[in-house]
Amino acid sequence: MPTHSRIERPIAVAARVGRFSYAIRNIVTEARAVEAQGRRVRYLNIGDPVAFGFRTPPHLIEAVYRAMQDGHNGYLPSDGIPAAREAVAADYAARGVAVSPDRVLITTGTSEGIDLVLNALVDEGDEVLVPSPTYPLYTAVLATINARPRFYRTDPDRGWLPDLDHLRSLVTSRTRVLVVIDPNNPTGAVYPTPVRRALIDFAEEHGLTILADEVYAETGFDGPVPLLATLEPDAPIISLSSLSKAYLAPGWRTGWMVAGPTPRLDNAVAAMRKLADGRLCSPAPMQYAVIAALTGDRSHQTAFRRALAERARITTERLNAIPGMRCVAPRAAFYAMPALSLPPGRTDEDFVLSLLRATGILCVYGSGFGMRPEQGTFRIVFLADPGELESIYRDLAAFTLDYLRR
Repeated sequence: MPTHSRIERPIAVAARVGRFSYAIRNIVTEARAVEAQGRRVRYLNIGDPVAFGFRTPPHLIEAVYRAMQDGHNGYLPSDGIPAAREAVAADYAARGVAVSPDRVLITTGTSEGIDLVLNALVDEGDEVLVPSPTYPLYTAVLATINARPRFYRTDPDRGWLPDLDHLRSLVTSRTRVLVVIDPNNPTGAVYPTPVRRALIDFAEEHGLTILADEVYAETGFDGPVPLLATLEPDAPIISLSSLSKAYLAPGWRTGWMVAGPTPRLDNAVAAMRKLADGRLCSPAPMQYAVIAALTGDRSHQTAFRRALAERARITTERLNAIPGMRCVAPRAAFYAMPALSLPPGRTDEDFVLSLLRATGILCVYGSGFGMRPEQGTFRIVFLADPGELESIYRDLAAFTLDYLRR
């Protein structure tokens, strides 16, 4: 038998992995180290309502159980079962955007929808306009396809609304997509109609597709937020949503992508379907919950919005009472992005990690969302019980006062 010398060296990984970052999950490594030292960690990094005691509506659970019992456990059409696509199309039509079911794709959560849209529309070296702060999956996906995010500012002095002048300054010949996250994660902002119209006009002027992330549309504290396409149904808008947030089923990984009716999106729809074929289908039984969610009782959302509004009030009042800290009041979802006036040489990550190690409170530093580290921003998930939030904010205040004296 011939013998071969063995080369003892690590197996190389793809360069794209080094470009990929997802701060919301990455910071959990630090939390695990704190827990290993015997300290309780209070996780305020991930927007999972179920983890904080909110219950998935029973009729959704029954729909999934019945689908499993009826044998719907095999592969399904890659674009989703017809009944689910019809339910999504009917829901959009009822909300003012008339689309046919063949413009709907059932996805593995909004995350897969983001991946499909960007891979279908953006080539290597192309540019995508994303808000700052942004949801970090956008930049993570762009890193894997070697495309470039161009961050347009949103202004905390104006309720985290987009800076349209800055947005206009960023367009180049390689710009392909405008990402609009409204209601917004991570700030909880809701854009007024004039701003939304201006974003559509801007996209039309420059021939851009709008990727409208509308997963939080039904969590507006004053009621559901209208779909962006209601302002211009023929604009090239691709809307994303899911069961994760407003329907309290994030672990089911079930969402939908809806392309507007304009023929300008026909090639994009075909491309996304082609990409979706390669992953076979989204989880089968959960697709039946889409039907139950969109055609059944939604009364849980009224109570959910009321609970979120109370938590947002507590969050805003308690954080704004901390010297050196400012928090813009959220108007939807369950996130706030306060900013702390940092001492010279300190960063948002330094503050967040110090807070975690001293108190067990886990937030996410703003630079993980595209903010500058010296701005001192961080995102808080305020889904915890109001009493627990009061305790968390007392500890946060005490720590912050000590941190600023160092």
